[in-house]
Order: sequence, then structure tokens, then C-alpha cells
Amino acid sequence: MELQDYLNVIRKRWMIIAAVALVTLGLAAAYTALTPRTYAATTRFFVSTPGSDDTTSSLAQGNTFSQARVKTYAQVLKDPSVLQPVIDDLGLKTTPTLLAERVTTSIPLDTVLIDVTVTDSTPAGAQRIASAISKVFPKYIAEIESRPGKESPIAVGVTSPATLEPAPVSPKPTRNLALGLVLGLLLGFGVALLRDVLDKSVKSQRDLEAVTDRTILGGIAFDEDASAHPLIVQVDPRSQRAEAFRSLRTNLQFIDVANPPKSIVVTSSLPGEGKSTTTANLALSLAETGLKVVVIEGDLRRPRLLDYLGFEGSVGLTDVLVGRVEVDDVLQPFGRTGLRLLGAGPIPPNPSELLGSANMEQLIEDLTERFDYVLIDAPPLLPVTDAAVLSTIVDSALVVVGAGVAQREHVRRALDSLEAVNGSVLGLILNRVKAKELGAGYGTYEYDYRPESERQRAKDRSPRAHRRPVASDEDLGPVTPRPSTTGARAMGAPEAAAAAAPLSSPQAAPAQPSAPYDPRAAAHEPGYPAGDSIFR
Repeated sequence: MELQDYLNVIRKRWMIIAAVALVTLGLAAAYTALTPRTYAATTRFFVSTPGSDDTTSSLAQGNTFSQARVKTYAQVLKDPSVLQPVIDDLGLKTTPTLLAERVTTSIPLDTVLIDVTVTDSTPAGAQRIASAISKVFPKYIAEIESRPGKESPIAVGVTSPATLEPAPVSPKPTRNLALGLVLGLLLGFGVALLRDVLDKSVKSQRDLEAVTDRTILGGIAFDEDASAHPLIVQVDPRSQRAEAFRSLRTNLQFIDVANPPKSIVVTSSLPGEGKSTTTANLALSLAETGLKVVVIEGDLRRPRLLDYLGFEGSVGLTDVLVGRVEVDDVLQPFGRTGLRLLGAGPIPPNPSELLGSANMEQLIEDLTERFDYVLIDAPPLLPVTDAAVLSTIVDSALVVVGAGVAQREHVRRALDSLEAVNGSVLGLILNRVKAKELGAGYGTYEYDYRPESERQRAKDRSPRAHRRPVASDEDLGPVTPRPSTTGARAMGAPEAAAAAAPLSSPQAAPAQPSAPYDPRAAAHEPGYPAGDSIFR
């Protein structure tokens, strides 16, 4: 990994790092608060040879002798022979062994000094023990170094008596908290790095480029209100997401100028990646430039597209494919734009066969001649084969990748499924991208320059904010096709199978019109009971 990769881990996983650091800091604070306070007192001894004369050689020999002795005396200081008298003098309730654990000695380099430090739970206790040692130790050395009838050749004196130190030597809050914070940051970064390595989901353009070298046409920012307000291009045209769809529109129009695709299937690897909202907004952005666009609700298993657009789709594609109605009878205009909508209709028992039928191929060919773009909202690639089947009869496919939803392996398998049927992949759209990733990877502005009041009004204008079961008269305009002559609308296997025949086949021939037919009322005719599982 490069330095930039580590910086990306910190930027993406900073909450994990901060959480671990705070936990570790809290543990360090708790340890500091619960640790008993310890105080220390220090005294210093000086070892000399008083019997030496003033000659240089004698002084040098005496100094060497003293330096050799101090190493031994530092050990003797912790012997029971020294500490037991201290315990007796002070009346301490302890043993020489336990007291020795609270006594430390040190010898400054190339000196004849011995520093003795004593710790205790109180400052006065530490001072008393250190003072007692400073009295007992010189006497004990004089006793063991003296020879019968002669004075001791070694003298131990006190150069620094023990003083009262009110500040505790342990615990050290500043040091403990600093170490806890540093340890927490390191541990948190390790956890974040491990999670990043184990996380195989696609979250950024960089992740997507690691999976495939296919063209990434654009990135759409994540919006937690997208499901409630999906038509961002229409209701909030100045927003960042709306501009991202316009950028996607531009890239789509210029990706192959010599042979531009006109019929496009929009799909994804898994459900929930945003293919339907992407299809709707892409269609709106194309239509706002004056282009004629038709959107087909090609998900015959879980149709959602017309719900987002606020239209009724109980009569639509399946009715056209089995010859119940003409396509013009069920094409619904979206306002006064060049956008037309073809709902899914009743859910058939054989969606893949219908979508791959000759009738479907003929329908796409006819619509391609009449419209600038034909967009088909198809099911995801991995659960079912519908989108792969559609890719064989359209010009190209757009694959929507939901950031944080799709795994890298899912995207790879989805593209492989299109390649397996020789489907043409126009490019990929990275949806649900976090604003920081979008700003860094696609050169779009993260700043939303709309006032808060305008942003709220945009949400209130969303079709999903005021759901309507069917389109209004103003949006649909006059509808003059024929009424239903088919009776019950339940899509049975024989009717669905009839769609495999050409549109001119006798068994697929539509009934002759006898009166104006209103698709907005079709769902309420006999045979379309409310709540029927066949209909949405």
C-alpha cells in the first residue's frame, strides 16, 4: 500500500480510530484513578577511605577502592541486616523482604555515591523510612568493615538527607493519558486497516477501477432521502445529485458519437443499488434537453420505477407483449416533456421468456425508430437472468454499482454474466457515493449553494412526498385508446407464452378497439381487484 492508501483508510475509518482511541484513553484514565498513589523520598550516601594519606597515588587507590565497594554496598542496603533494625525502630508492620521491594538503589557513573529511594503510601512514611536507613546503614558498614582493634577503612556519610516530597511519583496522569491516547490511535488505525483489507465492498471509483477497466460514466452522491424523493432532477434541479445526472447524460451522449446507443438496459448486480432511481433521473435529464425518451419498466418481478415517478403501471409491457393492447394505448406522457413511460403491467409467470421473446425485440426496434432513447429498467443480474436476456436485444447496458452495497466479486460476476451472452456494456455508474469520495473522484462540487428553505421546498415537491396512485390529467394529457375487452387481467401461462410469437401472429393479435381506453382506469376494471398479487 502507498501513503495515499493509508491516508484514505484514515479518512474513511476515522470514526473507528477515534472510538478505539477514546476507549483506550478511558481505560488509561480509569487505571490512573484506581491506582493507589505512591510517594518517594531519596537520600544519598558518600563512600570514602579516611585512612588514606594526601599523596596522589594514595588518593587514587582509595577512590578505586571506594568505587569497588559501592557496588557491594548497594546490594547490602536491601539486606535484612539493614532493614530489620529500620522496621524495629519505626514499628512498621512489614517484613524485610516486603520492605526491600520498596527500596531502590542506584550508583551514579564513576562516582562513590549511592542514591537510595524509598516509596510509601504517604509522603511522611517515605521520609521516615529513608531517614531511618540513613542512620542504620553507615553504622552497619562500620561494623562489618572494622577489624579487631582498628578503625574501619571505609566511612559512609550522608550527603543528602531525606526530605518530604508532597507530590506522588505514581501514578502519573499526564504520562498515562498520553500513552493511552497514542496506544489507542495506533490500535485504532490497526483495526481500521484490518477492516479496510477485509472489506471487499465497492465504495469509491478507486475500488471500482480495481475490479474492471470498463468506463465509469459518472458518480451519484449518496442521499438518505433518495428513496422518499427519488426524482431529484425534477424537484431539485440545482442540487449536487441533479448535476451529477446531467454530467452522466453528457457522458452518455458523447461516449460513442459515431454509433450512439439508442436502446439501453439499466441494471445492477444486486437489489438496492439504485438502478430504478438512476433510470428515472437519467430519463428526466435526457428529456429536459428536448430529446424524446421512453422508459420501460422491465422489472417484471418487483416493478418499482413507476412508483417513483408517481404513475400507475398495472397495465403495460406484459399486456403489449401478449397482444392485449397496442403500445401507444399504454404509453404515458410525463408532463409536457418528451418523456413517455411504459409500465410493467401484470406480473407474468415467465418474465425471462417474455423479455427475450421476438415480440419484445420487435417492440424495442419499433420504439427505437420513434424515440431518441429507449431506457429499460431491468432486474439485477445476479438473482435472475432477465437483464442478461435483455442485453442481447438492446444496443448496450448500463450497470449501476451501489457504493457500500455491492461487493467487488458481485460486480465482477455481474459483468461476466453480460459477457457470457455477448451483451455490450456501455459503462458503469457508481451510485450512493459519499460526498467526499464524489468530490475527490469526479471533480464535482460538494457545496450545495441552495438556501435551506429551497432545499426543503424541493423535498415537498417530490412525487413521493405526495403519493398519487395515477398520473394527473395535466401530466397525462388526453388519452383516447380503446377500453378493455379482455375480461380478467390475471396473466396466465398460456397468455404469457403467446408473447413468444411475432406480434402479427393470430394468437397474439390485439382485440379491435371499440371505444376509448383509459389506462388510468384499467386497474379498477373487473379482473383487476385491489390487492391482487399479480398487480402492484
